[in-house]
This record gives sequence, structure tokens and C-alpha cells, in this order.
Amino acid sequence: MAIEVRPASSFEDVATVVGPKRPDANACWCLSYRIPSKENQALLGPARGERVRQLVAEDPPPGVLAYDDGEVVGWAGVHPRADTTFARNRKIPHVDDLDVWSVWCIRVRPGHRGKGISHALLAGAVEFARAHGAPAIEGYPVDNQGAKVDLTMAYVGTRALFERAGFTEAAVTESVLNGFPRLLMRLDLS
Repeated sequence: MAIEVRPASSFEDVATVVGPKRPDANACWCLSYRIPSKENQALLGPARGERVRQLVAEDPPPGVLAYDDGEVVGWAGVHPRADTTFARNRKIPHVDDLDVWSVWCIRVRPGHRGKGISHALLAGAVEFARAHGAPAIEGYPVDNQGAKVDLTMAYVGTRALFERAGFTEAAVTESVLNGFPRLLMRLDLS
């Protein structure tokens, strides 16, 4: 299996992975960390998808997509931290003043999990950030110490996933997800 990861420049493919089954549903669309909280809360139903359509049309787009033999199978949200809510998050600290990028969501479609796609997505997010001149990239995974993470909360990734990609713990956070503490993990790209 050869997974190809490329910039998320197709709205239809992004919608396949992170969009709801019903267009009027108030699904996340991976907007929670990407746009200001007030805007995120104000967007309802189809307006959420339209906002994602706008983001996908920007340069750079809001993330990367994984493809298996041409079929979209996964998504990773990755963008400069300054363009995310992590720029102002009180529970996840800033390590320094570098213009780092953040990867905040890794999602693999049902039926494709357990095949290493999350590893390919994280590697693709790193390369995407590097290609856009990021000096470093951060992630905020749970430190689950091998315990099972509920699938609805697994989107942030795990410490082990990030460690396998070369990230190291840069700071502890005050954030907790699904009962597990979250870490700030970083990979230097310079």
C-alpha cells in the first residue's frame, strides 16, 4: 500500500473526510481550532462547509489529505499557529516566539484505519509545513500511555504517534482530552 499525501486543495475530498453526511448538520468540519471561537460558534449547517470551501481555496490550504490508490482516506489539519486558536489558547503554552506551524487534527476514514495512514498524514503535514518555510511544527497529542483513546477524541493523536515521527516533548499543558493530559510536542525543521 502506497499512501500519497498532498495539500488539501480539493473541497470535495476534504468534505468526504471531515464533512457531515447531512449538509445541514453542525459538524466540526475541523474548524474548531482553525478559526476564531466566536466565528466557529456562529456558523451553522451549510455555512460551515462554505467556510471550509473558502479555506481550501487559500494558499496554503488548511491541511493535507491522504490518498490510497486515488481514494481519499485521511486528513490532517496543519497551518501556521498564528492562524489557529492555539495562538491564543491559555491551556497550551507557547514555547518561544518562532512562527511555528500546528498540526491539530489527524483523521482516517472508517474502513481504512489500522493501516498506518495516520503516520503518513503526520509525515505529510511535516513536509507541508517544511515546504512553506516553517522553522518548526507542533502537535498537541494526548499522553495516553498506551491506554485506549475514544475514537471521537483520537483526532489529536497520541504521544507515541508523534514520537515515531521524531517529535519530542517541548512542554506540558493544562489541557486534558478524554481524561488524558495533552502534551506540546515539537519537531525542529531548520
